[in-house]
Amino acid sequence: MGFSNITVAGGGILGSQIAFQSAYQGFNVTIWLRSEASVGRARPKIDRLRTIYLDTLEAMKTDPAAYAYGLLAKEDVTPEACDAAKERVEAAYANLRLTTSWDEAFGDADLVIEAVAEDPKAKTDFYTELARHLPQKTVVVTNSSTLLPSSFAAATGRPEKFLALHFANEIWRNPTGEVMAHAGTDKAHFEEVVEFTAAIRMIPLRVLKEQPGYLLNSMLVPLLSAAQYLWANGVGSVEDIDRAWTLGTGAPAGPFRILDVVGLVTAYNIASMNPKAKDPSTVEHRIVKLLKEKIDAGETGVNAGKGFYEYHA
Repeated sequence: MGFSNITVAGGGILGSQIAFQSAYQGFNVTIWLRSEASVGRARPKIDRLRTIYLDTLEAMKTDPAAYAYGLLAKEDVTPEACDAAKERVEAAYANLRLTTSWDEAFGDADLVIEAVAEDPKAKTDFYTELARHLPQKTVVVTNSSTLLPSSFAAATGRPEKFLALHFANEIWRNPTGEVMAHAGTDKAHFEEVVEFTAAIRMIPLRVLKEQPGYLLNSMLVPLLSAAQYLWANGVGSVEDIDRAWTLGTGAPAGPFRILDVVGLVTAYNIASMNPKAKDPSTVEHRIVKLLKEKIDAGETGVNAGKGFYEYHA
């Protein structure tokens, strides 16, 4: 595989996770951010991931339930291997670079993973500028949760080297890597991205045709939307909606716990794209309004310490 230098564009919840996991697996990783304020917001996420990785590896020494696929192969888990992996965590943390410079971030990138806001215009503007800074060799992937790569292929200036690579949240525990091309993607680059996905200890999942939401979110988004509908319509409380799901299915987390992990800003951006959300008489509009109230109050999810639930370090 030809990828060595990886640049992640965006330091949000998933952007920071993708960057840290890639650095942990030995790649040279840079996070590009739009402003110094964005750098300031990204650093605590990186600090938190360092702590999570270290604590998880320590717990894995004695507790099989703590096992995280992204950190070690199950058959390799020993106290000595966990300690060696902790050294890799510290190296990743020390070597991860954050910059606002386009040329520094992208000038020698082999692979760019775009994880900017889930907004079509923001992504198009990003790709249009990105094309001015990339060497010919660079492959570009989008981590968009809902938008199709064909929507942005022309803006990248390299449609044959552009496709989608989507991760689940908490990627060290939930190691899905959904690889999805558009009609103009070169198959060789598709396979390169599959190989990279495996190299950072994710499990590659080939999406065989363009599908909004890929495999995972095609199933997950309807669940989260239904939960938000019940909440916004006053049918059930957040806690009881979650209990209905966990008790009835045996799932470890309900939809509002999942939304806290995903982040309410992402949930708000997705909900806002629904044309029905523009009509004040609809429940879709009510959902957007309620999510915006929580975001304005700083209750954006796990990373903020509060979303639908409170979280303590």
